[in-house]
Amino acid sequence: MEVPTKPEEIIFRSKLPDIYIPKHLPLHSYCFENISKFSTRPCLINGATGDVYTYEEVEMTSRKVASGLSQLGIQQGETIMLLLPNTPEYVFAFLGASYIGAVSTMANPFFTPAEVIKQAKASAAKLIITLACYVDKVRDYAASAGVKVMCVDAQAEGCLSFSQLTSADERDMPAVKIHPEDAVALPYSSGTTGLPKGVMLTHKGLVTSVAQQVDGENPNLYIHSEDVMLCVLPLFHIYSLNSVLLCGLRVGAAILIMQKFDIVPFLELIQKYKVTIGPFVPPIVLAIAKSPLVGKYDISSVRMVMSGAAPLGKELEDSVRTKFPNAKLGQGYGMTEAGPVLSMCLAFAKEAFEIKSGACGTVVRNAEMKIVDPQTAASLARNQSGEICIRGDQIMKGYLNDPESTKSTIDQDGWLHTGDIGFIDADDELFIVDRLKEIIKYKGFQVAPAEIEALLLNNPYISDAAVVSMQDEQAGEVPVAFVVRSNGSNITEDEIKQFVSKQVIFYKRIYRVFFVDAIPKSPSGKILRKDLRARLAAAV
Repeated sequence: MEVPTKPEEIIFRSKLPDIYIPKHLPLHSYCFENISKFSTRPCLINGATGDVYTYEEVEMTSRKVASGLSQLGIQQGETIMLLLPNTPEYVFAFLGASYIGAVSTMANPFFTPAEVIKQAKASAAKLIITLACYVDKVRDYAASAGVKVMCVDAQAEGCLSFSQLTSADERDMPAVKIHPEDAVALPYSSGTTGLPKGVMLTHKGLVTSVAQQVDGENPNLYIHSEDVMLCVLPLFHIYSLNSVLLCGLRVGAAILIMQKFDIVPFLELIQKYKVTIGPFVPPIVLAIAKSPLVGKYDISSVRMVMSGAAPLGKELEDSVRTKFPNAKLGQGYGMTEAGPVLSMCLAFAKEAFEIKSGACGTVVRNAEMKIVDPQTAASLARNQSGEICIRGDQIMKGYLNDPESTKSTIDQDGWLHTGDIGFIDADDELFIVDRLKEIIKYKGFQVAPAEIEALLLNNPYISDAAVVSMQDEQAGEVPVAFVVRSNGSNITEDEIKQFVSKQVIFYKRIYRVFFVDAIPKSPSGKILRKDLRARLAAAV
C-alpha cells in the first residue's frame, strides 16, 4: 500500500494494518506477558537430552540467573558475552541479563581466539559464559583483563559454574528501572561495509520487531502455543534469537533446541516431536532438497517453512516445496541493524495472501520502506530497482562507540540504508536483486572483506589485496582474494590460504587466490569491487 507523503517520496507500508505495540515493556516482560495462558506447557525442549522446561520453569530460572548475575557484580548497562551453541542455558542467560538491565553480546563459539577476544574487548564484556571446551580461547585474555569466565557444562580450572546462577534466590534480584531505549542485545555485524561493529538493539526495538511478526488479530507470522518450533539456527545469529526464540516465547510455542544441523538427527527430531514450524536458511533448504533420506521420515507435521539470512532462489524454493506437502513455504528478509526483520512472506499470516516464488515478502507493519536511487537518493516507484531503506521503532539504536558508521547507515530522517538493491512490485512484494554493500554471505554468516584484507596486508609477502564474493551452490557465496605480491615474493595460493585459515573461523577462509599487478581503486582509494567481480565472472 502506497502512502502519499512529500511529492518526491514514495513510501511503502504493509498490507496488514498497524497494531498496538507495548513498547514501554522491557523485553522479558513482553515475552512473558501472556504466560498465565501456557505456564505449564513446554517452553524449551533440549533435543540432545530430551529435557523439557515448562514456561513457568523457564521464567523462574531466568529470574534466578538474573539474581545470580547481580551477585556476581554484573550491573545494569554492563555486558555479558554468550560464547555458546544452542543450549537452554543460552536462553536463561539472555533473559536473566535482560531482567537486570544488562546487555548480552553473542559470539560464534567456533571463532578463533583472536576473533572472540576482539569482540570481548570491543563490547567490554564483564563475564563470558561458555562451554569448558572453549575456555582456552579466552583464558589468558580473561585473566589479564579481569573478566570472569563461566562454564555451563563441565567444571574448568579457574572458571565459575553456571549452577551458581541457577541456584541463586530469585527474590534477591535487584529492582531496576529499564528504559525502552536501553540496549538488551549486542550482536556484531559488518553492516554495509568495514569491520564488525556492535549493533545496539534495544528493549523497545526488539519488542517492536517481535510484535510486527506475531501480534495482532492477523499476525504476519501466525504461530501459537500449539506449535513446536525447531531452533536449529544458531542463537548467536539475530534471525534465530528474534524470529525463533523471542517470537516463540511471546506466543507460548514449544522451542525444540538442536545444537547443529545434521540431516539424520534433524529429520528424527521433526518426526519425534512433530515439529510444525521450520525456520531455516538456504543451505539447510538445499540439504533437504537434495537428501534421499527425507522420504524415510514422517515430516508431515511441518506446516510452515520459512527461509531467511540469505536469498533463496526460485528453483530451490520450488524443489523443497515438494518435500513438505503440508507446509506453506516462503521467505523473509532481514538485517541485524534493522532489528532484524524488514519484510516477511504473507503466506504465513493467519489470513494468508497469495505470494510469488522468489519474493522476500512484504514490508512488516508499523514500519515504512522506500526504494532509492543509489546515485541520486531519489525515491523510486514500483518495479524500479534501488537501495532498500527501512524506518520504524524496530531498527537499531546505532553502532556501539561508532557515531560515524551510525550516521552513514541511519540518515537524519531516520531511514536505515541497507546496502541491498531491490524493487517492490505491483503486489507489494519485495525482490532483492543485488547488493551494494561489500559484505559476503557464506551460508547466512557474514564475512567482512575488510577483515580478511587486513590480515592479508599483514603478510610481508603481500603488498596489496582485495576480497570479494564468488557464487557457490552450497554456501551461496564464498570469499576469494585478489593479491598483489611484494617485490621479489613468490608466495603461492596455498600459502595464502593457510595463512588466513590459521587466523579465522572456517567460513572466512579464502577459497581462491588470483594474483594481479594492481588492485583497481577509485581516486579516493576505495577498492573498485565491481571491477574485480567483473574480472571474476570473466575468469569463471
